[in-house]
Amino acid sequence: MPVVLENLGKRFGEGAPVLDDVNATIGKGEFVALLGASGCGKSTLLNIMAGLELPTSGALEVPSDGAAFMFQDSALFPWLTARENVELALKLRGVGKAERRVKAAELLELVHLAEAADRRPHELSGGMRQRVALARSLAQDRQLLLMDEPFAALDAITRDLLHDELERIWKETGRTIVFVTHNVREAVRLGQRVLLLSSRPGRVVQEWEVTEEHRTDAGLAGQLTGVITARLREEIRRHAK
Repeated sequence: MPVVLENLGKRFGEGAPVLDDVNATIGKGEFVALLGASGCGKSTLLNIMAGLELPTSGALEVPSDGAAFMFQDSALFPWLTARENVELALKLRGVGKAERRVKAAELLELVHLAEAADRRPHELSGGMRQRVALARSLAQDRQLLLMDEPFAALDAITRDLLHDELERIWKETGRTIVFVTHNVREAVRLGQRVLLLSSRPGRVVQEWEVTEEHRTDAGLAGQLTGVITARLREEIRRHAK
């Protein structure tokens, strides 16, 4: 089923609203990048979609089995190996021990980390830890995958490699992905659509379609990145006032 947000609002206590009148529809299997200035409510919106926060107003529809969540920090358990971290998510789903081991191996293979299954997080690079975190998210077997700036702390080369990996995995698994970022280039690289949230209160103020031509023509991609960047700067300047 699609993800539907209708007139969604969020306010903490008596403070000013963080989100107000958010409207968006995300189709099943679609990859949508959610862009906005720091503090505009992107993470709060993701938390509401994940069921970690309740909206103050409005309504939302998400798949009945909920959502898997991937954070900026890999949040792996340091005393568990890569495989055991993935197996834990399977165990919480009630998957039996023998099947857990097989499935975890398949997921680590999917993220190209089969050879690192028995390593602990401190033995892995930042990019490898994020791959394990992605495998663990996929182990939850939810149609909707929410990603909150998962590559923000990585160097540019590692980030580009993981962009390729994430695109491949998205196409192989058919997941619906909502990817939060403040990096315009990343949003255009990954998203089929880019949604821009205004500065507080956050609402969807513009969206852009990223076509196959943008993916194959660096010039077109650069033009779109420039257009979105200029619009984002408008929102940042408005917030600063």
